Amino acid sequence: MPPAVPRRLADNLKLLPALALAAAATALGGCGGGGGGDEAKGKQLFTQKCGACHVLENAGTKGVQGPNLDLAFEKSIQDGLGRSTIEGVVKEQIKLPQGGVMPAKLVTGSDADAVAAYVAAAIGKKGGATGGGPSGTAKANAQNVVSIPTDPTGQLAYQFKSATAKAGKVTVESKNASSVPHDIALQGGPSGSVVQGGAVSKFTANLKPGSYTFYCTVPGHEQAGMKGTLTIK
Repeated sequence: MPPAVPRRLADNLKLLPALALAAAATALGGCGGGGGGDEAKGKQLFTQKCGACHVLENAGTKGVQGPNLDLAFEKSIQDGLGRSTIEGVVKEQIKLPQGGVMPAKLVTGSDADAVAAYVAAAIGKKGGATGGGPSGTAKANAQNVVSIPTDPTGQLAYQFKSATAKAGKVTVESKNASSVPHDIALQGGPSGSVVQGGAVSKFTANLKPGSYTFYCTVPGHEQAGMKGTLTIK
């Protein structure tokens, strides 16, 4: 029989209804603990597969459907819970999710090991210098083409939070250097193709003066923060 889950850890996991206490007990019993997964690969996979649902500051994700992972384990880490134990809990949740929202085996094998290792290491830590949320305003060039690239590290974000262009024929393009698929679209209007690996998503529209919202149509990405304002003057 696995040992009982410590009271403080159990209280913390109430913030994470998707996690089963049985999984935590198994991890604490020494099964499914740290496996030395590739954390760099795990960050990329987490951003792509999980970021639309979960908040994790280190990854720059702002999902709204699942629990905030930083908050869920904050008290347990303060109380000295080992990150290898958290890694085991995350790995068990990936394998056998509880709550009926997260699909089973979203990642498997070494990919699951990588995600679990990354999440355990990243909880409560600031993002790296290579990350970056949207900032500043993208301005159209002489041909009235405005470039709004995505975050190159794979975070669910564009590099600009706003853009400006002249009224008339406007082309909006978004280069996506990461492996996480993205596109760019205008709410109520046209959209570019979903791209990755250095390709460019773009659309052209005839726009009157006013404010428009650009966003990523990949499910969950807009909700995670991939949107901004296009001002036409």
